[in-house]
Amino acid sequence: MKKIYLAGFDVFYPDAIQRGERMKAACKERNLCGLFPCDNQADNAHDIFQGNVALIRQADIVVANLNWFRGQEMDCGTAFEIGYAYAMGKDIWGYLDDDTPMVEQLGEIDENGFSVENFGAPVNLMIAQSSHIVCGSFTDCLDAVRKHLDES
Repeated sequence: MKKIYLAGFDVFYPDAIQRGERMKAACKERNLCGLFPCDNQADNAHDIFQGNVALIRQADIVVANLNWFRGQEMDCGTAFEIGYAYAMGKDIWGYLDDDTPMVEQLGEIDENGFSVENFGAPVNLMIAQSSHIVCGSFTDCLDAVRKHLDES
């Protein structure tokens, strides 16, 4: 059974533990083993970091919530986790509600006067080039992962 690290800002919801349990149950329904960041049960920054890094090391695949969080881009902690997993050679899958290219969502210049990259992707090129991106829900992404595994 492939282990899936479930990256994303889902840990910040008031019902994060229950949300994680539902996400892990959805993994199990697809013969996958979900590893949720709150599984490490740490309560300080150092232990949370070490616990999440250990979970990523255990995982075969990372599935990441790429939806905007606290602004007009994905959660920066999730971006770190994707980069760390990529450096370890993990397969990375991301999901988002809207796959409209960033430049179409934000314009060529953002509200702060910075140019917006125009490579046709809904997320930064570093994430887009390192990940399989699914437009849809978490379960849509899990279905795509399962299909990919079954066809491999």
